[in-house]
Amino acid sequence: MLHSSRLTPLALTIALVVGAPLASAAEPVKPAKAAAVPATEVTAKAPLPLDELRTFAEVMDRIKAAYVEPVDDKTLLENAIKGMLSNLDPHSAYLGPEDFQELQESTSGEFGGLGIEVGMEDGFVKVVSPIDDTPASRAGIEAGDLIVKINGAPTRGQTMTEAVDKMRGKIGQKITLTLVRDGGTPFDVTLARAVIQVKSVKSQLLENDYGYIRITQFQVKTGEEVGKALAKLRKDNGKKLRGLVLDLRNNPGGVLQSAVEVADHFLTKGLIVYTKGRIANSELRFSADPADASEGVPLVVLINGGSASASEIVAGALQDQKRGVLMGTDSFGKGSVQTVLPLANDRALKLTTALYFTPNGRSIQAQGIVPDIEVRQAKLTAEADTDNFKEADLQGHLGNGNGGADRPTGSSKRTERPQDNDFQLSQALSLLKGLNITKGD
Repeated sequence: MLHSSRLTPLALTIALVVGAPLASAAEPVKPAKAAAVPATEVTAKAPLPLDELRTFAEVMDRIKAAYVEPVDDKTLLENAIKGMLSNLDPHSAYLGPEDFQELQESTSGEFGGLGIEVGMEDGFVKVVSPIDDTPASRAGIEAGDLIVKINGAPTRGQTMTEAVDKMRGKIGQKITLTLVRDGGTPFDVTLARAVIQVKSVKSQLLENDYGYIRITQFQVKTGEEVGKALAKLRKDNGKKLRGLVLDLRNNPGGVLQSAVEVADHFLTKGLIVYTKGRIANSELRFSADPADASEGVPLVVLINGGSASASEIVAGALQDQKRGVLMGTDSFGKGSVQTVLPLANDRALKLTTALYFTPNGRSIQAQGIVPDIEVRQAKLTAEADTDNFKEADLQGHLGNGNGGADRPTGSSKRTERPQDNDFQLSQALSLLKGLNITKGD
């Protein structure tokens, strides 16, 4: 899984899985196999550094004897492991049980919870939206409800992360939320945690003939979700699209296989990505199959400084294959591959094992992908519509000789659309329209 060094401390280290599949994940990463170097090979090539190990043991003994407070062996050894990995590169890490579990949930998109998207308001946890077909939606929880207590403990003064952690837990376990709706009397709702699946793909028609797909991160099922989104957009439009915007902005990455599947929806041939490393299992190549779920629709891909790892694999493949126009700002520049190796006691080792390369052999490590058209984000301020008179407002005006209804002042008002408040998205849509006009479609 491939992630950028942003968001939470765990997200700082999450990267691309190409080695051992995640233990207990919803679905193993198909090309992944154990990438550990055999112990005999390590021993043969690099004998144990006895002098350094003696120094390590001496340091540990001195700390235990002289540190101002007692420190147990387990703490010292775990800290030593963490330090050993943290000094390799920013993405290698030792994952304790909680971090490892969070990593698995992040990549699978599944966890034990209630199915509520939440935010903060006046120190309370506020329901932004209940997710369809989850315990929360079935219990009648509504957007705007304030969660004032969780199992009798007030939420005021807690961070949102603390509250979310309390609502997540063992599947089937019951939890009681105290809610306030529209300033009314608090009431309790008791519900059981269930497996929650968080979709990583959102799609809609921006307007007739032009679709929009946003990928928030690359989870195990993201490739499948993009395929379904493409089919739904065509169905909703009633015919083949004339243009599509693929939004990868602020997408920190995810599972390698999912990135390959997403790129393959838009490509019919050629290389998508390949990796190089020291061990045999880190040498991987992925190519597109002839199927084209996107039907060759004109494509604009939005990227920015928050687009990392898996996002950069997709963007780089589409750019090198000249399948779409990249628009936005330079991407994050994370071109390394991390293998997650499960250890004993629900722990794991995440180790950088390779670099990945775009079809043209580009490494984007510490450089990022430069968009074809640079468009920086800007705030849009819409001018108030003026009520200037039109011909159709004049009494006794002539009708249109070719037929059709009159269009007086105010007849062209429309509901707000996503592109109305997103400069980069509006520019992407304008480019797609321009491409169609010049092609004569």
